Amino acid sequence: MLVGDFLKNSAQLFPRKTALIFGRRKLTYEEMNVSANRLANALISLGIRRDDRVGVFLDNSVDAVIAIFAILKANATFVVINPTTKFQKLSYILNNCRMSGLIAGWDRFTLVSHIHEDVPSLRFVVSSGAREEYPKTDPTRFLDFEELLRSSLPQPPPSKCIDQDLAAIIYTSGTTGVPKGVMMTHLNMVSACTSITTYLKNTSSDIILDVLPLSFDYGLYQVLMAFKIGGTLVLEKTFLYPFDIVKTIIREKVTGFPGVPTMFALLLQLDHLKDYDFGHLRYITNTAAALPVSHVKKLREAFPHTQIYLMYGLTECKRVSYLPPDELDRRPDSVGRGMPNEEVYVVDEQDRRVKPGEIGELVVRGSNVMRGYWELPEETDKLLKPGKYPGERVLYTGDLFRMDEEGFLYFVARKDDIIKSRGEKVSPKEVESVLYRLDAILEAVVMGVSDPILGEAVKAVVVLKKGVDITGEEIRRFCAQNLEDLMVPKIVEFRESLPKTETGKIKKMDLTSKGE
Repeated sequence: MLVGDFLKNSAQLFPRKTALIFGRRKLTYEEMNVSANRLANALISLGIRRDDRVGVFLDNSVDAVIAIFAILKANATFVVINPTTKFQKLSYILNNCRMSGLIAGWDRFTLVSHIHEDVPSLRFVVSSGAREEYPKTDPTRFLDFEELLRSSLPQPPPSKCIDQDLAAIIYTSGTTGVPKGVMMTHLNMVSACTSITTYLKNTSSDIILDVLPLSFDYGLYQVLMAFKIGGTLVLEKTFLYPFDIVKTIIREKVTGFPGVPTMFALLLQLDHLKDYDFGHLRYITNTAAALPVSHVKKLREAFPHTQIYLMYGLTECKRVSYLPPDELDRRPDSVGRGMPNEEVYVVDEQDRRVKPGEIGELVVRGSNVMRGYWELPEETDKLLKPGKYPGERVLYTGDLFRMDEEGFLYFVARKDDIIKSRGEKVSPKEVESVLYRLDAILEAVVMGVSDPILGEAVKAVVVLKKGVDITGEEIRRFCAQNLEDLMVPKIVEFRESLPKTETGKIKKMDLTSKGE
């Protein structure tokens, strides 16, 4: 099976069933499938061939979902890019994977039109969404999404891929500050979706709410899983107004609500949450960061008939583990056991499996494990190492865990310094490189600090050049102009100097343990 088959198969089984709800728009599986066919045929006519990379640079929207499946139907590889990505990083991603085509919003036309000149491989841009005025463009390179749908054939193009081909490249922050492209084959993604929908007991009667960005693999997989099972996806642009989300859950009779600790912290601040009828809400899932035990208790009080799944995963294999809801009382601090069709174990520094209760690095073995990082063999070899059989490779997560005698996992710490804010990864080095572009800054270090809403907040500690004056707000404003929203430091602290080791390395532990 291929990932694109999720939509095709559900359109055959449930042609007139509502597949996607976005605001006031409701589209059936047949409508979604035909639109994806039309766009796929348009992409092929524009020169897209098997294995080409096509980007989706859109907010959560109907067009974004259509674009993902259209790219798959065109036998190409999709790359969903965070819509708040700025010029420098966007240019890097497009050039890194040698993007052939890009589907972007008209509201980003100025950015995309400038970046077009910096990406030799980019042959065309398809622009989506409303526009007040039609920009003057090269009609061979800048095309309109709706016009392509109207002028293209509704029949499905021939399928040429096999499950070993790449379905997606998902860019994630790296410890070096350079985004890494996680290569996911059709087999990887189908395997992950199958395992997750198995333990969640998903069926075609499920109505899944997705308020997570599609550039975040947790949000992306809600689309894929909903279409795999023939369910209904309720897609929201953001989680900006929690009470509106509550109304949506009730109005659409949502049965599945995936979220991250940040969202649940905001949700639990609402008054009278327990007074609403959530009897139809079958499950809540949490991943990306640990959900505090106190929040678990409050969620159970607010949603007494809802099962709560605590999970752990990483982009390189999508999901690792889940805690069955009936284990919450016994193991509230556990992230559960390995999901179906997967093996997990813990090893020491000599690569020996440790005894129950001992701390070591978590290893994941399964068909959900990525192919590797796009054109980064050394980075790939750090995580993918020889497995049980000759030629097999397993994923060394870089995270420290302990496992009890029954196989339940307990997170201890990360081996790297990646920050998990709002459930998404933030590379300190990427933020630091932007800070150093400010002439006023002599030294800068970025770290994550505990935050009741964000999980971890991004904090910048800076040393200014002598005789230079700049405010924290000015620094944050500059970051906002050059970084995705989630990477902008929430806290800016000024120091006269930074603590260092004898070799000159900044001692982050000293900065987190004491302040000025």
